[in-house]
Amino acid sequence: MYAREPGSAAAPTAGLHFTPALLEALKAKGVELRFLTLHVGLGTFMPVRTENIEEHRMHEEDFTIPPETAQAVNAARAEGRPVIAVGTTSVRSLESAWDGKEVKAGFSSTSIFMYPGYEFKTVDGLFTNFHTPESTLLMLVSAFAGRDVQFDMEDEVSQGGDMAFGVAAYLNGFKNTDVELSWFRKLDDWYIARD
Repeated sequence: MYAREPGSAAAPTAGLHFTPALLEALKAKGVELRFLTLHVGLGTFMPVRTENIEEHRMHEEDFTIPPETAQAVNAARAEGRPVIAVGTTSVRSLESAWDGKEVKAGFSSTSIFMYPGYEFKTVDGLFTNFHTPESTLLMLVSAFAGRDVQFDMEDEVSQGGDMAFGVAAYLNGFKNTDVELSWFRKLDDWYIARD
């Protein structure tokens, strides 16, 4: 499932929660699964060092959106069905492939920086992990969920003592409703809760 194409500096860790058995169970429930590739760069893990976040220059990363993924996302958007991204890398790729009307398939690169105030065009929900302070990934999650939800996430995880090892968060912002936060020690718990 991962590292089929060489080029990434790190694994897309949010997806590591999804076991083959869980993916099969989701497919059996009618969940459409689509994949994309983003070659994570080391700049992903660098803290923002500017006083004003708007002055921060993002590193560039390559991504590929297969035609079947673009078609599925566009169909879901047109039909009012939610698009749930697994990981911030998926969000960055989908948002970068948005041309104002639809997600475009193909190979491209992105230096998109999403921070509070950014309006998401392609994603209604997000599975993610805990992110390091001052990182662009933390700011992306804050842009999606709001700072209060982000701080709730940090507080809950730090109280657990394991700093998110094996912990996933699901953020549901479908149809611009208030974002719902759910933490799970195992994604099987999420699946069982929604069975």
